[in-house]
Amino acid sequence: MTDQKPLSRNETLKAGSDFLRGTLPEALEQQAFGGLTEDEGQLVKFHGMYVQDDRDLRPERAKRKLDRAYSFMARLRIPAGILTPRQYLAMDQLADTYANHTLRLTTRQTIQFHGVIKANLRASLRAIDAALLDSIAACGDVNRNVMATSNPFLSRAHTEAAEAARTLSAHFLPRTGAWREIFIEDEPVTPPQPEAEPIYGATYLPRKFKMTVAVPPSNDVDVFAHDLSFVAIIESDRIIGYTIIAGGGMGATHGEPETYPRVGSIIGYCPAAQLLEAAQAVLTVQRDFGDRSNRKHARLKYTIDTHGLDWFIAAVNERLQTPLEPARPFTFTDNHDSFGWAQDSDGLHHLTLFIENGRILDAGTMKLKSALAAIARLPDFIDQGSIIFTPNQNAIIARITPAQRQLIETILADHGITQNFSPLRSTAMACVGLPTCGLALAESERYLPSLITKLEDLLTQHGLASEKITTRMTGCPNGCARPYIAEIGLVGRNPGRYNLHLGGAPDGARLNFIHRENATEPEILETLAPLFARFAAERTSTESFGDYCTRTLL
Repeated sequence: MTDQKPLSRNETLKAGSDFLRGTLPEALEQQAFGGLTEDEGQLVKFHGMYVQDDRDLRPERAKRKLDRAYSFMARLRIPAGILTPRQYLAMDQLADTYANHTLRLTTRQTIQFHGVIKANLRASLRAIDAALLDSIAACGDVNRNVMATSNPFLSRAHTEAAEAARTLSAHFLPRTGAWREIFIEDEPVTPPQPEAEPIYGATYLPRKFKMTVAVPPSNDVDVFAHDLSFVAIIESDRIIGYTIIAGGGMGATHGEPETYPRVGSIIGYCPAAQLLEAAQAVLTVQRDFGDRSNRKHARLKYTIDTHGLDWFIAAVNERLQTPLEPARPFTFTDNHDSFGWAQDSDGLHHLTLFIENGRILDAGTMKLKSALAAIARLPDFIDQGSIIFTPNQNAIIARITPAQRQLIETILADHGITQNFSPLRSTAMACVGLPTCGLALAESERYLPSLITKLEDLLTQHGLASEKITTRMTGCPNGCARPYIAEIGLVGRNPGRYNLHLGGAPDGARLNFIHRENATEPEILETLAPLFARFAAERTSTESFGDYCTRTLL
């Protein structure tokens, strides 16, 4: 700590929680109340869960003097987003048995389950544990799920990036035994030595911390949007080191200009062998100097801006045996997924499937959930395949033999799954928003598909149907779908109203800007229609929509 400001309530809570236990064991026994107290709700985040309620039901339940319809969202920790088919099938079954019959792929390359009631919480986590998975540190003031450029099977460098993500995830995993004690064993466990958190300490981090590992030219992990990112520098198909980016973050609060999104700053280069040491130096500087008095000012981006980038780099270097070297150059071409089939050097096939807003479910004639489960059960694939989630909320069916390719295409077709989607839709993302997120001010996941349809019509009118324009929507300004670096960003302000942001870079390296505030759908469309017309008529030959908006509107 660098000053004597009073600590925030959460800091006192963490310090007195007995390493994240608090009163959670007792609270889980109180089935008459389906939620948790405020303090318990803060602690359960460290174990990968949020208390939520169905906000669509609030008015009617309040009228009937009933408690809110409480349930839990549970999020997995899956570094690099890779599951075996058997693990995927176990999660598919969990969704049906204990959750709302859907799996939600997140923008951090993992799965969320919605609608888990308190009485089923332990059973759900035991099913996760039985599949050799967990939800530890998927939320809370710790290092969260570590992302890596999708599909580790495409090259040796991609494999090494996924291994780096796993290594980072394991190294920064909280050491407390509370998760297993509370949710799996259901009884106190006496460790052989007194419990300690050698990296975090008893109060963990001031706020959440997010890491990524990228393999250029793909920036699918959006390296500039996170606290700490490692961009692989490759020679002869091996990662020799990483250019390091620190201080990115998307969260903000409407009407509070002291909160803001920020793209990360390049701080140097480290050899591959120095990965953990460099990551720990950055994280512990944030641990020691982050703002623990004001949670809205507690992310690493504010620590850097408060003290200065030069100060921060010097503070990181003081904790390294060998200081960071000058950053090495890299080039990104985009931050999208490449859909369809790919083949690796072993002759195995990989299929990247578009999943709108990451929601895996059976709906009408499109039975995506059933299709993926049928694929996961295929002989041979169940033993040697992988199912990988991307940072763009899509899924890769990986390591398919040539003989299985046609069979998988048939399964998808029989379940009504086609990949006929526009470039605009393929690059769109939304957070969950209403009805379950307690922070949502406006719709996002449920609304974005219909808005995309209207934007598709506008683009077609101006001969732009083939344009990939990154479009992202969130129901609040916290930025979970990373809207502030999108070419078109829509940030919920009020029900049915959004701040319209324009001008992000197609590779995710630049913040966009607010072009219109508190806009309704008609206002959004009437703003974009003439912009699309001007873009079609005035753009340079290789200019993206985001670059055009930045050039002409700023």
